[in-house]
Amino acid sequence: MSETKLSTEITLTDKAAEHVKSFLAKNDASIGLRLATKTTGCSGYQYIVEAAEQTTEQDEIFESKGVKIFVDKLSLPMLIGTEMDYVREGLNEEFQFKNPNSQETCGCGESFSVAESTE
Repeated sequence: MSETKLSTEITLTDKAAEHVKSFLAKNDASIGLRLATKTTGCSGYQYIVEAAEQTTEQDEIFESKGVKIFVDKLSLPMLIGTEMDYVREGLNEEFQFKNPNSQETCGCGESFSVAESTE
């Protein structure tokens, strides 16, 4: 595990940080926010957002607006540079992601794809 300070960190908007802090305060075991991806959906990957209750050697740790963000090394290449926002529209509320690595999202908005690595 390493504390990472990259030029393209993962960040939260003020609204997202406020919502996350409120969410984490309800879970005594939480140490921060876990942001990850999993293979799914029509486009390839889906965002996973949950309370982090422990850290592993596979985690990179970022801090944004007083919130620690834990990202596993497999998800990091797809998430680096992402800004996470929290939006309420009428009765709906959700996290929205400004992800510079995302090439396209599916029609339902639940998944995204990234460019294939040429390495």
